[in-house]
Amino acid sequence: MAALIRSRLTDWTTLVPLIAIVVLAACWGRELPAALIVVVAALLAGAVLAAVHHAEVVAHKVGEPFGSLVLAVAVTVIEVGLIVTLMISGGDKTQALARDTVFAAVMITCNGILGLSLLLGALRRRVAVFNPEGTGGALATVATLATLSLVVPAFTTSRPGPQFSPAQLVFAAVASLALYGLFVMVQTGRHRDYFLPVTHEGSIMAEDADGDGHADPPSARTALVSLALLVMALFAVVGNAKIISPAIEAGVSAANLPQAFVGVVIALLVLLPETLAAARAARRDRVQISLNLALGSAMASIGLTIPAIALASIWLDGPLLLGLGGTQLTLLALTAVTGVLTVVPGRATVLQGGVHLLLLAAFVFLAASP
Repeated sequence: MAALIRSRLTDWTTLVPLIAIVVLAACWGRELPAALIVVVAALLAGAVLAAVHHAEVVAHKVGEPFGSLVLAVAVTVIEVGLIVTLMISGGDKTQALARDTVFAAVMITCNGILGLSLLLGALRRRVAVFNPEGTGGALATVATLATLSLVVPAFTTSRPGPQFSPAQLVFAAVASLALYGLFVMVQTGRHRDYFLPVTHEGSIMAEDADGDGHADPPSARTALVSLALLVMALFAVVGNAKIISPAIEAGVSAANLPQAFVGVVIALLVLLPETLAAARAARRDRVQISLNLALGSAMASIGLTIPAIALASIWLDGPLLLGLGGTQLTLLALTAVTGVLTVVPGRATVLQGGVHLLLLAAFVFLAASP
């Protein structure tokens, strides 16, 4: 495994971040023709994939459940960078971009990635098996964070519109960080076993050298190289997103889609590599790792993104709109109820996977046609 990862470091996962950095330096501050925008967009997507690949290498070195945490944090850094970049360049019309992106991330992770993982796991073994204690705790944390950060602002009265007052925003940010930190302590400490893959008999899968049931981890040197390339790729993602942000918004407008669909585009781009990683784990009959990725990403998307955006709002113009509308609240409530019914048994069939994927389809359709 280490040899395989080392060989990959010499191909596109190394070249794309380097090329993206060079293009970023060459294009910064300039107006670009359409053809060059396409090239930058392709490099941006490649840098996202490369970033998550190197995060996976580092995650594989540290083992589960720390590995899922590394991936979630890496994806969140990309998400925050894209949101702040677009909010700075978009003006008043991006006041709700953070809400739209975070909500899209929650729906994609809790319905798309989770549903796909259950579907693939059930197709492989007829029944997908996971640990309800760990998964249930993660889902409860996601539901609490989503309610506190996205539902409560729609009902506060201290400010006009669906927004927090400064004191309320500070409280929500601190509470989100505290709850996320508490979950990480539980996931990586005393109850670490709750987040490890289980067999159909309910026992933890046999572990190997790295303690996660996978092939042996990469060497320390390979992991350090991937860590450096991960930082480079994240820098390239944020910088190139700044370059093409006007083109993203223009494309959404040209397609006659609502401004809120920009958040869906960002979330789909950011979570695509996470989706691929979860699908690979589910195909290897490690559904628990897939669910760790799905719910961990949702949790990080709220618990880390909202505090980061709250801090950035000091320098951003205009109000920060976080409260969801009626349709979004309905979809979030349905997702939470369905998620509880899915998680409690610790076993799922293709039906549960299909239900969650249908909820994702409903979300995307209603985002495009509200």
